[in-house]
Amino acid sequence: MGNISHKKKLKKEKLKEQTLNNMINLRMEKQNEKLKKTIKIITLGTGESGKSTFLKQLSLLYSKGFEKSSREVYATTIQNNLIIYMKILLRAIEELGIKIRQENTQYSKSFFSFDDLTTQSLKAIIQLWSDPGLKEAYERRAEFQLPDMSQYFLDSAERIGKNDYLPTDQDILNCRIPTTGVNELHIVVDDLPWTVVDVGGQRSERRKWMHQFDGVSLVVYVVALSEYDQQLFEDQTVNRLLESLDLFAKTINNGCFENKNCVVLFNKVDIFKKKIRKVPLTKCFLHYTWENDYQSTCKYIQEKFDKIGRNKKRVIFYHFTCATDTESMRGVFDVVSSTILQNQLNVGGYL
Repeated sequence: MGNISHKKKLKKEKLKEQTLNNMINLRMEKQNEKLKKTIKIITLGTGESGKSTFLKQLSLLYSKGFEKSSREVYATTIQNNLIIYMKILLRAIEELGIKIRQENTQYSKSFFSFDDLTTQSLKAIIQLWSDPGLKEAYERRAEFQLPDMSQYFLDSAERIGKNDYLPTDQDILNCRIPTTGVNELHIVVDDLPWTVVDVGGQRSERRKWMHQFDGVSLVVYVVALSEYDQQLFEDQTVNRLLESLDLFAKTINNGCFENKNCVVLFNKVDIFKKKIRKVPLTKCFLHYTWENDYQSTCKYIQEKFDKIGRNKKRVIFYHFTCATDTESMRGVFDVVSSTILQNQLNVGGYL
């Protein structure tokens, strides 16, 4: 009798253990299903902050990169941009009263007749860009509207002007094409599907943002750090960095993002490091009294954003980076990925 009773007890305990294992497995399966749901990341920021470059880097690192057909489209855009950049600079030297070498005045006068990159227009670009007057105008670009990456392409004009030119990855990362509407990139990171949404940063495009706020797992906000002495393209009376700070306040404190973690990318640090040696931060923050060195100015700007965005329900991660530097961005993506995984595990009750 005792032996039979012992066997029943063992059977009962085994059944109980099996039930517990089944419950654990079921819970893990449900959690895995949650983790398999598409992660939605939205990249926000003002125009020309570097949001689209963020997407390009993700494509390079986690997708198939840029196919030949895509490179051919970029080639046309880059070549056309060379003409545009030079015309902007030539108008600037007139408005700013900058003198150029006598032998280049004929190139300057005739250049506005060019619409495409030809042998003639390419020769004119190379000749004009070698003139100290054009270099001076570029250094004073805060006084007019000229993209920072224009120097990169003008320095490479001879290579870009070749008949068989096909842009490198770095060319594409530096190429500026204003985002209109909504662009999406679908990738897989650590076995999890991501949808990364990029929306236009210009004021006219921001009304479309609200439609993309639902279901966001993480907000990536991009700030062009180097634009602290520049004005908006849309409104010449508004400082670009102050506009970015104001937009951050309005966006991150939206009810949709109240409990969403955020990664703030202070972009274009390579340009900022050079500029801050010559141009004081008081160009943007009139009451700034700290040292005008790189470390102090970065700390001050970060504190401005942190004061606006931090609350008890979310964590904000800050990174000073250059979006065109693939290795630098790889480290940022590792943090983004870890943050998302932590969020998902929190949702599932595992942390």
